[in-house]
Amino acid sequence: MKLRFFLLAASLAALVSGSARAQVAYDQIVHSSRQPENWVTYGGDYSGSRYSQLQQVNTTNVSRLAPAWVFQTQLAGKFETTPLVINGIMYFTGPDDHGYALDARTGRAIWRYERNLPAKIPACCGRVNRGFAALGDLLFMATLDAHVVALDAKTGNLVWDVEAADYKLGYTFTVAPLAVKDKVIVGISGGEYGIRGFIDAYDAATGKRAWRFYTVPGPHEAGNETWAGDSWSRGGAPAWVTGTFDPNLNLIYWGTGNPAPSDDVSERAGDNLYSNSVVALDADTGKLKWHFQFTPADAHDWDATEVPVLVDLNLDGRARKLLAFANRNGFFYLLDRATGKFLLAKPYSRVTWASEVGPDGRPRLLPAAAESKDGTVVCPAAAGATNWMSPSFSTQTGLLYVSVREQCDLFVGIPQAFHPGHPYIGSVYFKPADERPWGALRALDPLTGQIKWEFKYVSAPWAGVLSTAGGLVFSGDMEGYFIAFDARLGKELWHFGTGAPVYTSPITYALDSKQYIVITSGGALFNFALVQ
Repeated sequence: MKLRFFLLAASLAALVSGSARAQVAYDQIVHSSRQPENWVTYGGDYSGSRYSQLQQVNTTNVSRLAPAWVFQTQLAGKFETTPLVINGIMYFTGPDDHGYALDARTGRAIWRYERNLPAKIPACCGRVNRGFAALGDLLFMATLDAHVVALDAKTGNLVWDVEAADYKLGYTFTVAPLAVKDKVIVGISGGEYGIRGFIDAYDAATGKRAWRFYTVPGPHEAGNETWAGDSWSRGGAPAWVTGTFDPNLNLIYWGTGNPAPSDDVSERAGDNLYSNSVVALDADTGKLKWHFQFTPADAHDWDATEVPVLVDLNLDGRARKLLAFANRNGFFYLLDRATGKFLLAKPYSRVTWASEVGPDGRPRLLPAAAESKDGTVVCPAAAGATNWMSPSFSTQTGLLYVSVREQCDLFVGIPQAFHPGHPYIGSVYFKPADERPWGALRALDPLTGQIKWEFKYVSAPWAGVLSTAGGLVFSGDMEGYFIAFDARLGKELWHFGTGAPVYTSPITYALDSKQYIVITSGGALFNFALVQ
């Protein structure tokens, strides 16, 4: 595999001589809240909260935000990255596995990496890459051709490259890795191609695979009995959004996607574990500690690849380690993250397929949940009440902020044979003639699931959320607006038209006593700061 590397802006030699190294220790990620000037991992911290202690930009002055600089990638495709900012350098990825290092003060390029990908890769939903992980002096990328690579943070040069699976069979990576201790954790994409899903850990120094957890258990493994016949061998259950980690419990939490075929249960009778679940894995061994399945025998492509947000709150009079999960199926869930015990589920969008989630954690199905060759209108739609875009939990307000899609689909079953490397879906779905999708940013009380406020969007959104100690929430919409809200009230305080839909989540960092807010839109990365 040939790789092309570009070293740009030679005049920035002083920048790349040491300060451009990532130099991220594991302990720094564990205690990232103590260094809010950096953004060292995908979710901002291991909990996935996307909450920052920075407060220079706040409710009283956010109206003075203006672009500080804009970086144009000149790339086509959806720009879904979460940048990292470490010691004054910004690292981020772009479509088709491009990578960049910029001076975070000015936006000037330091280096650029470009992977020479095969011409034809079976990729379901865009040739996207959602970001780097950083550990020590290395950056880690998971690639569309199902490799995991390590780059030198100073130069962008390749350090190691390992193949995880055969991309020709539909295995791809779109995930931002998660660096934990001395390992790099990644989850596979490809649930639309009848792959067998997995979550991998690689040694950060050498690239040697440390462990693999198959999200579809094989023969003689617990859970295999939930698959009819040999359907497990092509069972899907991808793991294509970055998980979270509790250092005290030593558990990694990762969401899994749809079973395959995604909408035809006749091919895979049973609950289909561990699809549509959150799994808790021992970080050292990859062994399953517990699992919770949100949508057994899913027939509507409701991946549970949303971010499992870790929150520490008082519940029933005592401190609890909890996991908050706004699921694609339209229900918000609260679990005990030490044991996986089900605590709460409540709809946060329109739901027509289930009346409730019972005390056992299983949905109580309505007629709309049944498959039909003539078609059934179901809410939420296949894209879900939310999707991969990140929520945010503010420790200041105690609220979870979620981008919500209000849309229904007409599902029509069309069984199909399995052919390796080809789509394996088992239905088609359409927008009903009288349907006009819309969306909202909603603030939920994680202890009750109650909606505290909402801000309605014209279209169903794909942008994630950032909250800050400045009393603010930031997100974007499909009309191209980047918006700041009052975190307690939901009132819009500021917006900026980027000129293209927003498909990612904002971040914030600080340099030289100035706070910056960053979002990507179109092929550009926008950086904002206060003006006088």
